[in-house]
Amino acid sequence: MLRASLTVEPQRPIRSYVRREGRITSAQRRALAELWPVYVVDLHRGPVDTVKLFGRNAVTILEIGFGNGEVLANLAAQNPEHNHIGVEVHRPGVGSLLLRLERDGIGNVRVFAMDVQDVMERGIPKSSLDRVLIFFPDPWPKKRHHKRRLIQSEFLSLVVSRLKFGGDIHIATDCEDYARQIMALAAVSTELETINSVDCLSRVSHRPNSKYERRSHSLGHRVWDMRFRRRGAA
Repeated sequence: MLRASLTVEPQRPIRSYVRREGRITSAQRRALAELWPVYVVDLHRGPVDTVKLFGRNAVTILEIGFGNGEVLANLAAQNPEHNHIGVEVHRPGVGSLLLRLERDGIGNVRVFAMDVQDVMERGIPKSSLDRVLIFFPDPWPKKRHHKRRLIQSEFLSLVVSRLKFGGDIHIATDCEDYARQIMALAAVSTELETINSVDCLSRVSHRPNSKYERRSHSLGHRVWDMRFRRRGAA
């Protein structure tokens, strides 16, 4: 008697993004080919040692989903004493950032060009970051798509575990529903304390403006800035 064998496929994780590569310019393509070895980190080498990666012991800040790299490059240029790590999956955006780093001689930035879940799990050691920035993650506004939002309970805990005690997370969004969701997740976390509350959510002056935010303001959207700190002795 023949018995059918059933193969159970591994469950695919729900991605918080859809790859819309768009057009890659010749300059971006050249940057990806020539500057990749200079700035892009190879995850296959294991978790990063930031002292070895940057050649110094300094405040280390990671930005998740840097888009075209405008904010990341500006922060790095304005704060050369800090180490900056960026995570982005879209190649045109990575190419744009690499071009800016080369043009302006910015040497305190390194990049992971891959999914942030893999980066946080396998590339970033626990308690190693001073700050995590998440500016304008895709809000997935339709209710049936909320499961695709990047900031969920498990992911937030993963990010917190990579922060040093006393390190902070800064999140900005122009979607009120998403802001309320994020604040609710932080409120029930035993690992986080809120630096700013619902009554004082307003744009902070030290966060550089971006193309996306300028467009958001032109459409009359309000922006929520939220900051949370990992509990524990710094």
